[in-house]
Amino acid sequence: MSLQRRIAAAAAFGVAAVCLIFAPVGYLSTRAKLYQEVKLELADLAAPSLQAHPLRLGGSGHSQIDVPRSGASGAVLPTGEGDQETVGCGSQTEPGGGGEQALGGPAGYFQSVCPDGRVFAQNGKRPRLPVTPRVRAVARRLTGAYYFTARIGRTHEEIYVAPDRPDRKAIEVAMPLTTIDDALRALLVTYGLLLGVGMVLAGGVGALVARSALAPIRRFTSQTEQVTSALDRPRRIEEVGAIEIRRLAASFNQTLAALERSVEAQRHLIADASHELRTPIAALRSNIQIFLEADRLPPGEQAELRDAIVAELDDLTQLVADVLELARGAAPNEAVEELELDAIISEAMQRATRRFQAVTFASELEPTVISNSPDRVTRAVTNVIDNASKWSPPGATVEITLADGVLTVRDHGPGFRSEDLAHVFERFYRSAEARRMPGSGLGLAIVKQAAEAHGGYATAENAPDGGAIVRVSFGSARVGRPAMPGVGAG
Repeated sequence: MSLQRRIAAAAAFGVAAVCLIFAPVGYLSTRAKLYQEVKLELADLAAPSLQAHPLRLGGSGHSQIDVPRSGASGAVLPTGEGDQETVGCGSQTEPGGGGEQALGGPAGYFQSVCPDGRVFAQNGKRPRLPVTPRVRAVARRLTGAYYFTARIGRTHEEIYVAPDRPDRKAIEVAMPLTTIDDALRALLVTYGLLLGVGMVLAGGVGALVARSALAPIRRFTSQTEQVTSALDRPRRIEEVGAIEIRRLAASFNQTLAALERSVEAQRHLIADASHELRTPIAALRSNIQIFLEADRLPPGEQAELRDAIVAELDDLTQLVADVLELARGAAPNEAVEELELDAIISEAMQRATRRFQAVTFASELEPTVISNSPDRVTRAVTNVIDNASKWSPPGATVEITLADGVLTVRDHGPGFRSEDLAHVFERFYRSAEARRMPGSGLGLAIVKQAAEAHGGYATAENAPDGGAIVRVSFGSARVGRPAMPGVGAG
């Protein structure tokens, strides 16, 4: 389902939820109000027949009200045909056979129940209201007035039962609920129509709102599709419209800028690598061609040629490895683990001691733990120490220090020229002096990339008394050895 349809559906669902909550509340409150009015009207009709003191009316599931003394409501006892008669339970009058008529009406339908179970209807008609055990209990105890509903024939009636203490009987007064039931049914239909119409309108309004709200996103999507289809022609998304769209466009532009920088860096890397590979490949090809006719050369020259070919192959292999290291960058799936940086530095220093036997190494290493890639850190540390060893004159000392998570390597060679300091960490950059020495100009670039991969840094400077100083941080570090599992437990 599209986002636009989801927004429209959510709007319709929200309106439906509100209607489903408030419609029953409105219906029930209206129903309770109408039934309460009927109960009050029944109490007013019964009041003239109750000649005792006011009774506290109540019953299960009904509100309690006060019934005033006879005539207190202002009602006038009717007379004539169909008028209410006061029937005493001591009378021997039996119910007559009056004609069957619809019960109640505005004047109500009256029926008396004696304690002995006899029932008298108004004007001697046949009693038609139900006489339940609870009604008989009211007649016997003369307490416990209450309301209840019953269906008599086809008529839904509200019936009020109250004790008449002076006459020692119970009075039942009934009034039809036909009008109220019709009103409640009409109210249900109205609420149903409102709910249906409301949901349809909410869906339509939600669709319009969703369309209007998503219009900037559609424009933004169209612009991004045009931009991504032409990455070779750098463009940017216009940062206009609502603040959310502007922020989204700014974020996308930053991503485009980072992507362009990455693509440009890869292009430069490929171009520089191609340029640097030409020289060793050309030299290797020339030596191989000569080697094919080596039978004409003296044995000593043949041995020198073989050594030259092997050395050139080693240089070419190292150059390819350096290019791959730089091209890899900070790989997302790179294994990162806790490393003892001081141990890695010690191993790199031992390897350098074997390769550069004319140089002396002095170290002061503080136990340090970092989180990084083992291969990346090992390669970077080796490059820093080898670079210092390569530029150190015979008998000089390379000073290696590790303190506060920062590796400092100092040599006593010629140092950096001032114009070279800003470029020593660039790829394939080599000073005029360095071009006469073996190497590809990628060693310190690899060091910088390894340092910055996890929030570190690499800097270069000249020492006041001569020589070069290179400082490398591989990001956050913790001084001290990592705790061994189980040590110190308990």
